[in-house]
Amino acid sequence: MLAVTSKAVFHGLARVGLLSRLASRYGMAPGSGFARRFIAGESVEEAIEAARTLGAKGFGVSLDYLGESVATLELADAATRDYLTIIDRVVASGVERNLSLKLTQLGLDIDQATALDNLRRILEPAGRHGFFVRIDMENSPYTDATLDVIDTLWGLGYHHVGTVIQSCLTRSPGDIDRLNAIGARVRLVKGAYRESKTVAYPTLAEVNAAFIELARRLLDHNPYPAIATHDPVMIDAVKAYAREQGIGPDRFEFQMLYGIRRDLQAALLAEGYRVRVYVPFGKQWFPYFMRRLGERPANVAFVVKGILRDRN
Repeated sequence: MLAVTSKAVFHGLARVGLLSRLASRYGMAPGSGFARRFIAGESVEEAIEAARTLGAKGFGVSLDYLGESVATLELADAATRDYLTIIDRVVASGVERNLSLKLTQLGLDIDQATALDNLRRILEPAGRHGFFVRIDMENSPYTDATLDVIDTLWGLGYHHVGTVIQSCLTRSPGDIDRLNAIGARVRLVKGAYRESKTVAYPTLAEVNAAFIELARRLLDHNPYPAIATHDPVMIDAVKAYAREQGIGPDRFEFQMLYGIRRDLQAALLAEGYRVRVYVPFGKQWFPYFMRRLGERPANVAFVVKGILRDRN
């Protein structure tokens, strides 16, 4: 119950304009901004530098250019052109070629066909340069559209794309089976969005049980699943099942977010598991930042300490 309430509060705060403006002014201040623990920076150059540092330590990386729910086709086109620039910069830098994006950033709320066209504009150069592109899953009203886009892309031969499934949604077993059937790579998460009880499990215990069951289904049938969690209980359950089934650590990877449970990230890497860190960046970072606080209230204490430090 506490987790659900926390999500609701922080999702609400993310929509407060004054907070967003204040955060934009102080949150990413060079060297001391309180959001820099969780956000690599506002520019692609900062993200690439963070990716280079992580890569040198043995981590996989995925660059996550933040932005969602654009209101005009012009903004969707601008975001698409930003991705083309990001691809060029990543290729020139030599860091790992892995991206994450949201369909509403490309215009899904306005016109699904245009969003698909914008995505194909990104996937063409991404494919030529050996990128893997993860289509992030937004809240439940977008699930069907996202899966339909994946089906369409797969039919057109774009096999360097995957998506995300949320264990909090009761529909997810069928969605996992659908993606496994075509061979699309899946990233499994618990889910960061506030969802209705009509579509989501009402308790954390049920979400956790679903996560473990879906992780097993992915380990058994998905070509290369990504298990995205910072929860040691979930991680231990996945490791135990993989051992029982003789599934080697090269057949899947754990994924975590930049700045969260860095101790656990390092421990898994030391044990021989593959660990990918999502590296978020961009000027539209505030909604993402608030979701991270809502997911794990312990993060709030870290941010408060950072703000107090910056003011002293």
